[in-house]
Amino acid sequence: MMSDSAYIGLGSNLASPSEQIKQALVELHAHHQICVQRCSHLYQSAPMGPKDQPDYVNAVCRLTTSLAPLELLDILQDIEQNHGRERIGEKWGPRTLDLDMLMFNELRLQSERLILPHYGMSQREFVLVPLFEIAPDLIMQDGQKLATWVSKCNLVGLKRLPGAVDFASIAA
Repeated sequence: MMSDSAYIGLGSNLASPSEQIKQALVELHAHHQICVQRCSHLYQSAPMGPKDQPDYVNAVCRLTTSLAPLELLDILQDIEQNHGRERIGEKWGPRTLDLDMLMFNELRLQSERLILPHYGMSQREFVLVPLFEIAPDLIMQDGQKLATWVSKCNLVGLKRLPGAVDFASIAA
C-alpha cells in the first residue's frame, strides 16, 4: 500500500533537459512502489552555481510510495545515474538530471545522506513556484503557508515553459 507522500524536485540543464525530466517521471511512475500523482509545468531558470552553464529546466512532482525515505533516495540516485549523472566537480555545476527529495510526509530527518525537508527549498524559486502550482495549500515546516514562502522569493529569471507536462501520456 502506497500511503506515504513525497515531493520531488526535478532539474536538468544538459542533453535535452525537458526530455530528461519527462523520462525520469516515466521511470519513477514505472517503479512498482511509486505512483506519480501530479507534476507541475516545466520552468526555465538561471543556474544557481557557475553562470557559464546552460539554464536549467525544473519541475516538481508529488508521488505516493511504500518505500522508506532512504529507499526512495536510492531509487532517485539510481535514476540520476542511469541518465549519466556524475557527482564530481562543482557542487552546482551542469548535470543531466538532478532529483531532490523535498519533503516526505511531514518527516524531519537529518542524516549524512538525507536532510528533510530539503535544506534549500525556501531560497529556490525554481522549487517553490512549481511546488505551489501542484500543492497551493501546503503548510511548510515552519508553520507558514507555501504561498507566504513564494511571495518572498525572487521570480526574476524564472519562466514557465509553454505546454503542461502531459502526464497521462507519459505514464501510459
